[in-house]
Amino acid sequence: MSAMQKLGIFGGTFDPVHWGHLLIAQTALTQCGIDRAIWIPSGSPPHKSGVSVSCLAHREEMVRRAIADNPAFVLESIDREIAGASYAIETLKHLQNLYPNTRWYWILGLDAFQTLPRWYRRQELIPACDWLVAPRLAPAFEPQLDAKVQPIHFLCQQVESQLLSQSISIRWTILSMPQFPISSSLIRHYCRQQRSIRGLVPEAVRIYIAQEKLYQSDRPLI
Repeated sequence: MSAMQKLGIFGGTFDPVHWGHLLIAQTALTQCGIDRAIWIPSGSPPHKSGVSVSCLAHREEMVRRAIADNPAFVLESIDREIAGASYAIETLKHLQNLYPNTRWYWILGLDAFQTLPRWYRRQELIPACDWLVAPRLAPAFEPQLDAKVQPIHFLCQQVESQLLSQSISIRWTILSMPQFPISSSLIRHYCRQQRSIRGLVPEAVRIYIAQEKLYQSDRPLI
């Protein structure tokens, strides 16, 4: 029998992917001994209903270019095969079929982690994975509204308590990495203002954004 592999699921809109995303994924691999991180740009994220998101083909291509030089990063186009909203449990079930004999880790930011008590079919999903939580990636151009920022351990413990009240147990680990003052919304904001995004995204992603003229308006990209 082959040894159980350890794979991380890193889903998101990645609109666009940036250096903060790459730092999160690499930290998960290094800190937790994960063999590979599977990047999954979401098709129709339910938590962003009504929000304009660039078409999946653009977002997949940007991720493909961003991770091209790292053999431990893999792009899976799962959401092309799942109709409707992109629910995490359906992503996991699909991956379990593709990669049997696997211990699963789910990589996500603090903001997404705090919404876990509302996720679809969470009773199945949450115990099936180890949850790796990255510090919040705050948009640098937006003022911080909270004068007192709660420690990440405290916020994660709050989520654990909420889940226990629903009879759901969770295994979670905080990723040891600096807060990264880059966000996809910041990059889109810079693009609309025709400001340089050098240093915010991998060069191959910057070139693709320029070639395709992405994020030059608030209209959805088709």
